Amino acid sequence: MARVTNTPARLRRKRRLLKAAKGYVGSRGKLFKVVKETVHRAGQHAYKGRRLKKRVFRSLWIVRLAAASEERGLTYSRFLHGVKKAGIGLDRKQLSELAIHDAKAFDAVFAKAKAALS
Repeated sequence: MARVTNTPARLRRKRRLLKAAKGYVGSRGKLFKVVKETVHRAGQHAYKGRRLKKRVFRSLWIVRLAAASEERGLTYSRFLHGVKKAGIGLDRKQLSELAIHDAKAFDAVFAKAKAALS
């Protein structure tokens, strides 16, 4: 009776992990046992990063909007309240892009938001 080694599948798994560890320094990219741990940990960090990215960008948009609205004479919270009250359907991302790339359009939105407050 022959011994079963499952070689093709094992080699595929090994190659896949070694390919994922390409560019890693020293034994982290060469020794299979270390590669397994390193690639697994990298995957955990990537998973966490994909969730964190959403928070980080939202806070960036808020900082940009706060700077742009305070420059024009309203606090961020008052400005956003005015935007909601005026029925403007733009979110923070779109508003911050307007503030950066199209100041005239942002000024128009700002004027509507300010008018809605009074």
